[in-house]
Amino acid sequence: MSTEDEKLLKEAKKLPWEDRLLHKNWKVRNDANIDLAALCDGITDPKDPRIRELGHFFKKTVADSNAPVQDKALDALIAYLKAADADAGRFAKEVCDSVVAKCLTGRPKTVEKAQIVFMLWVELEAVDVFLDSMEKAIKNKVAKAVVPAIDVMFQALSEFGSKIVPPKRILKMLPELFDHQDQNVRASSKGLTLELCRWIGRDPVKSILFEKMRDTMKKELEAELANVTGVAKPTRKIRSEQDKEPEQEVEAEASGSGPSEESAAEVPQEIDEYELVDPVDILTPLEKSGFWNGVKATKWSERKDAVAELTKLASTKRIAPGDFSEICRTLKKLITDVNIAVAVEAVQAIGNLATGLRTNFSASSRFILPVLLEKLKEKKPTMTEALNNTLQAIHKAGCVTLADIVEDVKVAVKNKVPLVRSLTLNWVTHCIETSNKAVILKVHKDYVPICMECLNDGTPDVRDAAFSVLAAIAKSVGMRPLEKSLEKLDDVRRKKLSEMIGVSGGGAPTAGAGAPSSGGTVSSAEASDGGFVRRSAASMLSGKKPISAAPAAKKAAPAKTVAGKKADGPSQTKKVEQPEDVEPAEMSLDEIESRIGSLIQADTITQLKSAAWKERLEAITSVKEQVVALQELDKSVEILIRLLCAVPGWTEKNVQVQQQVIEVVSHIASTASKFPKKCVVLCIGGICERVADIKTRAQAMKCLTTFSEAVGPGFIFERMFKIMKEHKNPKVLSEGLLWMVSAVEDFGVGHLKLKDLIDFCKDTGLQSSAAATRNATIKLIGALHKYVGPDIKAFLSDVKPALLSAVDAECEKNPFEGAAAAPKKTVKATDSVSSVSGGGLDSLPREDISGKITPALLKGLESNDWKARLESIEAVSKIVDEANKRIQPTGTVELFGALRARLYDSNKNLITATLTSISALASAMGPAVEKASKGILSDVIKCLGDNKKSTRESTLTTLDAWVAVTHLDKMVPYITASLTDAKLGAEGRKDLFDWLSRQLTGLAEFPDAIQLLRPVAVAMTDKSADVRKAAEACFGDIVRVCGPEMVMKNVRDIQGPALAIVLERLKTHGAFPEVHENTRTVPAGQPLKTGSKIGKSNGHASRHGSRSVSSRAVSAKGSKPEPIMSVQDINIQSQALINVRDSNKAERERIVVRRSKFEELRVEQIQDLENDLMKYFREDLHRRLLSTDFKKQVDGIEMLHRALPTIAKDLIEVIDILLKWFVLRFCESNTSCLLKVLEFLPEFFDTLRNENYTLNESEAYIFFPCLVEKTGHNIEKLREKIRELMKQLIHSYSAAKTFPFILEGLRSRNNRTRIECADLVGYLLDNNGSEISNAQLKSLKDVASLTAERDGDLRKAALNCLATGYKIFGDDIWNFVGKLTEAQKSMIDDRFKYKAREMNKRKEGMPGEARAAALLRRSVRENGSDLAEQSGEVSRSISGPAFTRDIYTPPEAQMERHPMARPSGGVVGPTDWNEALDIITYGSPEQSVEGMKVVCHELAAATNDPEGSLMDELIKDADKLVSCLAAKVANTFDFSLRGASSRSCKYVLNTLMQTFQNKRLAHAVNQRTLDNLITELLLWLLDERVPRMDDGSQLLKALNVLMLKILDNAERTSSFVVLIHLLKPLDPSRWPYPPSNESFASRNMKFSDLVVKCLIKLTKVLQSTIYEVDLDRILQSIHIYLQELGMEEIRRRAGADDKPLRMVKTVLHELVKLRGTAIKGHLSMVPIDMEPQPIILAYIDLNLQTLAAARMLTPTGPVGQTHWGDSMANNPMPATHSADAQLKQELAAIFKKIGDKQTCSIGLYELYRITQLYPKVDIFSQLQNASEAFRTYIRDGLAQMEKNAAAGRTPSSVPMPTPPPSALNLPSPKFAPLSPVHTNSLNDGKSVNTKMDPTSFSLPPSYAEDDMSSSRGQIPVQSDDRFPSGVSSGTLDAIRERMKSIQLASAGNPEPANQPMMQMNVSNEDHESGQPTDEVSAVNPNPVHSGVLPMDEKALSGLQARMERLKSGSMDPL
Repeated sequence: MSTEDEKLLKEAKKLPWEDRLLHKNWKVRNDANIDLAALCDGITDPKDPRIRELGHFFKKTVADSNAPVQDKALDALIAYLKAADADAGRFAKEVCDSVVAKCLTGRPKTVEKAQIVFMLWVELEAVDVFLDSMEKAIKNKVAKAVVPAIDVMFQALSEFGSKIVPPKRILKMLPELFDHQDQNVRASSKGLTLELCRWIGRDPVKSILFEKMRDTMKKELEAELANVTGVAKPTRKIRSEQDKEPEQEVEAEASGSGPSEESAAEVPQEIDEYELVDPVDILTPLEKSGFWNGVKATKWSERKDAVAELTKLASTKRIAPGDFSEICRTLKKLITDVNIAVAVEAVQAIGNLATGLRTNFSASSRFILPVLLEKLKEKKPTMTEALNNTLQAIHKAGCVTLADIVEDVKVAVKNKVPLVRSLTLNWVTHCIETSNKAVILKVHKDYVPICMECLNDGTPDVRDAAFSVLAAIAKSVGMRPLEKSLEKLDDVRRKKLSEMIGVSGGGAPTAGAGAPSSGGTVSSAEASDGGFVRRSAASMLSGKKPISAAPAAKKAAPAKTVAGKKADGPSQTKKVEQPEDVEPAEMSLDEIESRIGSLIQADTITQLKSAAWKERLEAITSVKEQVVALQELDKSVEILIRLLCAVPGWTEKNVQVQQQVIEVVSHIASTASKFPKKCVVLCIGGICERVADIKTRAQAMKCLTTFSEAVGPGFIFERMFKIMKEHKNPKVLSEGLLWMVSAVEDFGVGHLKLKDLIDFCKDTGLQSSAAATRNATIKLIGALHKYVGPDIKAFLSDVKPALLSAVDAECEKNPFEGAAAAPKKTVKATDSVSSVSGGGLDSLPREDISGKITPALLKGLESNDWKARLESIEAVSKIVDEANKRIQPTGTVELFGALRARLYDSNKNLITATLTSISALASAMGPAVEKASKGILSDVIKCLGDNKKSTRESTLTTLDAWVAVTHLDKMVPYITASLTDAKLGAEGRKDLFDWLSRQLTGLAEFPDAIQLLRPVAVAMTDKSADVRKAAEACFGDIVRVCGPEMVMKNVRDIQGPALAIVLERLKTHGAFPEVHENTRTVPAGQPLKTGSKIGKSNGHASRHGSRSVSSRAVSAKGSKPEPIMSVQDINIQSQALINVRDSNKAERERIVVRRSKFEELRVEQIQDLENDLMKYFREDLHRRLLSTDFKKQVDGIEMLHRALPTIAKDLIEVIDILLKWFVLRFCESNTSCLLKVLEFLPEFFDTLRNENYTLNESEAYIFFPCLVEKTGHNIEKLREKIRELMKQLIHSYSAAKTFPFILEGLRSRNNRTRIECADLVGYLLDNNGSEISNAQLKSLKDVASLTAERDGDLRKAALNCLATGYKIFGDDIWNFVGKLTEAQKSMIDDRFKYKAREMNKRKEGMPGEARAAALLRRSVRENGSDLAEQSGEVSRSISGPAFTRDIYTPPEAQMERHPMARPSGGVVGPTDWNEALDIITYGSPEQSVEGMKVVCHELAAATNDPEGSLMDELIKDADKLVSCLAAKVANTFDFSLRGASSRSCKYVLNTLMQTFQNKRLAHAVNQRTLDNLITELLLWLLDERVPRMDDGSQLLKALNVLMLKILDNAERTSSFVVLIHLLKPLDPSRWPYPPSNESFASRNMKFSDLVVKCLIKLTKVLQSTIYEVDLDRILQSIHIYLQELGMEEIRRRAGADDKPLRMVKTVLHELVKLRGTAIKGHLSMVPIDMEPQPIILAYIDLNLQTLAAARMLTPTGPVGQTHWGDSMANNPMPATHSADAQLKQELAAIFKKIGDKQTCSIGLYELYRITQLYPKVDIFSQLQNASEAFRTYIRDGLAQMEKNAAAGRTPSSVPMPTPPPSALNLPSPKFAPLSPVHTNSLNDGKSVNTKMDPTSFSLPPSYAEDDMSSSRGQIPVQSDDRFPSGVSSGTLDAIRERMKSIQLASAGNPEPANQPMMQMNVSNEDHESGQPTDEVSAVNPNPVHSGVLPMDEKALSGLQARMERLKSGSMDPL
């Protein structure tokens, strides 16, 4: 060092520490750090103030950029930390951050010092800061810095232990290190993981970390974990504990106990995995998953999925606390779910929640526990297993203690189900065994009495469980608590209990007793004073010796001995040897010599050590002689082997000495009674090397064989695997494999781990580069093939093809012998087999695949995407292949369940793939597949019903695989059931019979095949020839393998033609004559006597046929077999099934008790039923029906079912007996029998319906009460079937008559029954509401009362029912619900509001509106009066018989009826529109209701989507529909008049109403159809019998409203034409036969009056609908009417005041008034050139002249524009004929029309025409006084009209949507001429001088309703051929000429008053007001001002207000 440097350093020493340490010269800094280190070394007191002063310097010094200075700074820091105490931790964070940032990437020495610094910080208890720094260090991008960080964490954990260094923090850091790109980091992270395993155990580490690793790392760690042994213990203490260390050492020396004893006494630390993981919130994701909707779903699969999601979320290790109360309440309900899969899932979810929440789940656990214990009655294994696991989890998690569950256990052990009692006690046993002694001492007094009581239980399992509880208590707290109780027991029970306590007591040693202890703790001084040894985490990996907690030391041996002594005891049970017993401890030669004593002479041992080989040879020979001479060799085996291994040892070079050593070892192994495995371990390495030497090979192989005999070949193989893998000499491997070949041949494979052996062959032997090794391996595989068969090849699938072919060749040389290949040698060691698993009887091992059957896989099998389903199916096959096609059944139950669903997949390819997977599973699983598959075989067989041949072939392949692993007898029941399934199809049955024949061909005897006899016999009568042929072939095989005798004994159950065929086939086998011979020995009357005796002895049912012999019970004691088919039995089957000759049905019905409440049949009733059955039913049938065997009962039902079509009428005679028998079956509740009954009943009632038979009252009272009560059956499937049956009976019997029975069900004690009945009431209201009377509706109070019930489902059902009623009745429903509490009202009101919102959302209208739209669901509007009532026809009382009349049927229907040879009965539930129309047309009234339902549904759907394609389709069939319904009106009313329900009448009127509510449909109705319909409706309105019908007044109102709707919406032209035509007298055939007091003339008059009123209705609105009608056709109909009358008749009627004639004149007058002279342009269909001229022309001219004279008609300009306005209301002054005056008048009239919302569209159109005719006229000058809004409206309206005109649309087709603003004070012209005084102008207006507007005809109040908007066009209607023309039509040219002359005349003579009038002699006519006469008096209206109508404005406003009230229904009609 230069002088300057020395000077600088000398000067620097004077500076403060901070300046020196941060000096710019590195030498100064370096020197300062050295001095600082020396200073710190001199500090002895941790409280020295310099410690605090110097601490903040190190943050910067350790970050020095100069490496040597940095090293010195670290040295100073180390010295500082050694001197400091925990108080220095305040500087830890900043110093550690600097070290992490600058020191971990430095030189190795720097890194090492940095690690020492970190360790010292840990020692100073700054662990959190240390771990924070490590979190930053491992995120360093430089891998070089990451590895030291991992190593220092590893070392800190290893030395300080998990109490100081929390594993939880380290566990969080590891996952991101597993995927690090640097392999050194990954290796270190694996080492750190292994160290964690030593401290907290393997399982917690694996469960937390393994799911975050890649598969390769998992495999590597799994392999390394096998080497982790021993228990980890800390070797270093923190500083605060070191202060106490000297005192502890002094105390230890004083007590004389060494550290080894202390360590032996310590128990390894147990760390709860629960504390290592962070809590996870599952409530939030559960909400998002739709859990709450899912658990309320009706489908079980949706409920299961919802709970499965909860189970999955709750499977996390630790769940964050929260509010789980609602979830627990839901799970409690789901535990009792009817679907077992849902219940199991709920139980598992509870277990997961308990495990994850622990004590936070305590309250919920106690809440659910009673239900769980009650559910233990379930016998399903899946449910039992789930319950046991959950109950154990609840206790293990600490949710409940033994004290908490006492009361629940007391209740459970008193349960009536023994299974609940036994399993509850078993759970208590488990709880006691897992609880500590203190807890049991507190509660044993509660449990001992419970167990003592259960010892007297009648069930053995319960008694055994009670014994187990007592034994568990005794084991835990001793016998003292049981002493008093044992005195009460008898000797047998006391002895049994003592034995159980003795066997189970004193068993397993305490944990850690036999564990090797670690060495003593390393002191802090050792670790710090240069003794720091840097350990890498990667040193834990690969090939090292087994890792223990500390380096093995000799000092540990005494501790092991002590522990071993503690563990041994007289009561210690035998158990699997632990690894430490196998691994020999080290022993020096001196120790061996001292222990060998006098066994071997000392000279001999000395010679063995000699360097001369001859002396060693002589010595070993002497040893051999001395060993042979030993008498008791067993005690000296280990020491002798140790001596030989030490001297001469296995390193001996002389071959002869080697040979002698091996022989001595072999002698000892073969002679000793027990040869320890330690000795094998000592010798095996050397022996394997000697095998490789040709000179010693023979002796070595013989020695290995001797070892195998001593300890078993499995242990030898296992040890050799490790040696041969690692040995460098390839000969060791090849020759060792050859010895293994001989060992397999000698010992077989019973003691081997075949999986390990095969893996060794694959991974080591076949992969070797040495050919000798590969050949030896192939020979070994061939030897294995001899014992395990070809299945071994599945494990070699990934071997190279060349090697695989060599293996195949070797296997051919060693064919599979199976059981015949007996081993040549045996194993002496009795426990050798217990140490081996996976071999032996099960041949090759099977792999557990339950871990691979993940929820994702199962969910994929149920995915909506077929590709996902296919991938999951393929994944199953892949799993099987990966398991080498050898799997265990564990955990495959759910997999088979998911695959079962795929067998019904819509994608046929997936079905084939599923069958392939099932086949693979069956082959891989073996015989266990039968139980694991849960009956999937029946679903597999059903696939034979598929049409695709490939699917059937796959099914047969699956059956082949199945029968290969199970026996055929296990498959026969599934096959038998499938053969009776009609869905199997002919091809499927043929294939199955062929397959059965192939299977039976290879069997000589197979008694179980007799089960196939019946389905085979039935198939021999199949209509398919292929099936018959295959069945006959199979029948022959059955006879062969069962024998003819057994077949004959089982032909009893065969009936009909099949029996004859079977007997015929049996003749060829010689069995039939023998049977007849046997039957002759039995007296003919004997069977009957036996039967009668048995029948009398039994109070409930006869027991015929109780002596039937089983197919297997062939007499072995020489007794003669019973005859099965007697001659009498054969004769019986030829008789009729039902005998009704002496039926006294009326007498039986008389004694039926009519009660709505169900009561079970009494004994005397059952006896009467038995007598009736025997009297009226054939013997073989009533024997089956009265049998106590439900299978016979099912056979009886099947007999009835098959014969049902032929015996329907006979059954009607005995239907009461049959119904009683059904009631009896419902009471017995056998599920199989009930299912068959419920399968039969729907068809039975359908048959009755086809026979037009309805249950009478007594029959209803027999059956309905029982059926209603059983709607609440506890089995969901039965409930569904009963529910559907009830709905069927409601339709076929009567809703009104069924209603009382259902109401009685609401009072049932069964909650399920009440729920179902509430649903049925809702169904009745929704579908048959109109049939239920108001008196019955008041019973809804019973439904409303259910809303106060506690059961939530019952309340929900009641609310749903009331909501349905609210939908139909609206607020009127409150009138029926009775008195309710405020809470009930609030609940119901909330439900109603929700229903209203729901209806609004679905566009169903408002509640109650449905009744107005449909006759079945509404009450007719109160203001809707009846036409017939107004005419005075209804009120009359009618007496006398009901008359029928001819029903008019359209010719089209008559013609179409013939080819439709359709049966009238049996039509139920049409499937489409056309079928519905057919049923309506040809079915009976009741049957046609079903068709009308379909029609109404379609109409409603089309109405909701008016622009859709469905409406277009319906329009095409509208005319056909109305034609059918018109014909059906008369049928239904006649049917009801004969006493039937009016239901069909209401349906037909409702359907017509729905049709005519839609204008498009109404316009599509043909004129002829409309004629028929209107005629029919008007006739029934007048029919005096209708009011006396059921609901007659309602029907009359419905007819009236329907008639009004037709007039409103039907095509108006057709309506006019039809009604004018109906003014003529009606054909008498259309009327009913006239009663004596009324003539046809009077009837016709009433009919005409109704027609006139209808025409008034149409004429009233003609002013606003003039552009919608075809005037030409109306004028034609008027012309025809007038022409047919003739002038003479017209004059006569005019004098008689004939209403029809006056109505026709009124219509014509109105038309002329509205159209003016333009009316003459609409005479194209009137033959105007006929001679004489048509009468109508004279009337038109007369009307024109009269109106013109009255100033009501003015010309409007050019030709063709002859539309005349109403001048009377617009022109107060005398008419001026100037053009301007006329134009102003015209405009004024138009503006008034525009001002009225009813005529604004017409007015705008006319105004638009004015603007076109007079473009120069300023129309807005007329509107100077109008508001700007009105002017704008006019302007916009004209623009719109111009667009419409350009598009070719008339104003009627484009109505104005918005009425004009009320700016102009213009009253509505629609009401202007009306007088509020006159209500019926037809009757009152007789004066010719009374002038009234035709629109003033007053109609009945029912007509006063809003006018419907105009239709968008007219549908062409065909001309009516039934209307006679009356005149011959002219040619087209003549008509055109006539029209032209009319137009010219009109143009040339604008003043109609000046034209000459046609002279007609009509002066005597008495016209109605408003009609012209010959003498027209001048009309002089009062002059009024412009814009004011000639009537009182107040009167007008009053009239309008009244009309508005009338429309809204708020005013009663007049």
